Amino acid sequence: MEQDCDRGDDGIPNGIRFETMQASDISAVARIERETFSQPWSEKGFEDTLNQEYSIYIVAKLEENDEVVGYCGLLQSFDVAELLNVAVRDDQRGRGIGYAMLLRLMALGRKRGIGRFTLEVRKSNEAALRLYGKLGFASAGIRRRFYDKPVEDAVIMWTR
Repeated sequence: MEQDCDRGDDGIPNGIRFETMQASDISAVARIERETFSQPWSEKGFEDTLNQEYSIYIVAKLEENDEVVGYCGLLQSFDVAELLNVAVRDDQRGRGIGYAMLLRLMALGRKRGIGRFTLEVRKSNEAALRLYGKLGFASAGIRRRFYDKPVEDAVIMWTR
């Protein structure tokens, strides 16, 4: 459940800023990835994706100490993009960081000509399903046994 918290006029939670992910952020991003997902991307995976011309990655940082507390990214294919990684550090969840971060990422994508966005999410991840619904995503089907550790179906979602 999202907590009430102060936000700036731009909708970003107070004390948070967003930046384009840099190579210097990858170590912190990979640490959050390992803490969040059962099959995390490696630092090399982030490096490779970050260097692709058709990817956009942003990080959320604490203004007070420049610490990375969240990240998200997409990979563009013509006018469509797949959201690849979305995570917020456990102690920062519930502040609206994920929502604001995804709004920013999708706005950057639209500036590059992206008209539709897609993603997969664990069927049991109710918080993520609610978040994506707030952002205009709707279920378009199921990918059976998409995830391992544990084995689980994925909900395929597209922006409406």
